[in-house]
Amino acid sequence: MPHDFAAWLPSDELLTTDELISIIKVGVSQGIDEIRLTGGEPLLRPDIVEIVSRISSIENPPILSMTTNGIALAKLAKPLFEAGLRRINISLDTLDREVFKKMTYRDRLPDVFAGIQAAKEAGLMPVKINTVLLRGINDGEVTNLLQWALTEDLNLRFIEQMPLDAGGIWNRADLITADEIFEQLGSKYKLTPVDYRGSSPAEEFLIDGGPATVGIIGSVSRPFCGACDRIRLTSDGQLRSCLFSMKETDLRGILRSDLTEEEKREALISKFHVTVKEKLPGHGINDPSFIQPSRPMSAIGG
Repeated sequence: MPHDFAAWLPSDELLTTDELISIIKVGVSQGIDEIRLTGGEPLLRPDIVEIVSRISSIENPPILSMTTNGIALAKLAKPLFEAGLRRINISLDTLDREVFKKMTYRDRLPDVFAGIQAAKEAGLMPVKINTVLLRGINDGEVTNLLQWALTEDLNLRFIEQMPLDAGGIWNRADLITADEIFEQLGSKYKLTPVDYRGSSPAEEFLIDGGPATVGIIGSVSRPFCGACDRIRLTSDGQLRSCLFSMKETDLRGILRSDLTEEEKREALISKFHVTVKEKLPGHGINDPSFIQPSRPMSAIGG
């Protein structure tokens, strides 16, 4: 997000907690078995522990995970675990305090480290670290990041920068590709591909024979769309089949309509099925006709 961001959504456009839980219940009833809370920053939501608790109380509860910047995690890791959170991904792009300030516009790196430690102590293991490399900024930290992750017993995953930046200035020529990341890691470590990937976005590699692994998510140069089984719900109640989808399906409107509760449920079920069927076999980033979605990553959910 840009440091001068001010385009906040009016609160009445956001799903209430009750509406959110209603949608999740329908999704789970149709076979969704994992829910990931993302953002923006999910820990900014004042009722985040309640949300986790209510999702965990659903019949046949899904596996519940979260992606966070970790800044508020030191105080919340234990309550979140006790409420039912089981997996956590923490976004961290650098170990250098000055580089962190440059990339985030905030001097909060110590808070992220405290959040990581709190997550480990709470039992949210394995803690996964998501790192995006930017050329000329943090691309010299690849092996240092992995050495730190190994020392701290963390699962590190490098993610190619995607064209979902708020400023719309993504440039393919500046992309640090999965091949480059693999080459840098290979200069210090022997990487062996893990056989089974399934629908995971990350290619996992054993480090020096294992058991520790490192992941590379080549969203742009090594798309995995054909195996993707994810759909996304925005905070204002729009269902998306893909991060890069140009189409959204309004679920909030259904919940706030004059339909009966059973009619609302049936309408939501229909929208879920249609959205899944409309998932495309590719995101088209590498196509000359690709158009960046109007919503940035911070408004879709990473």
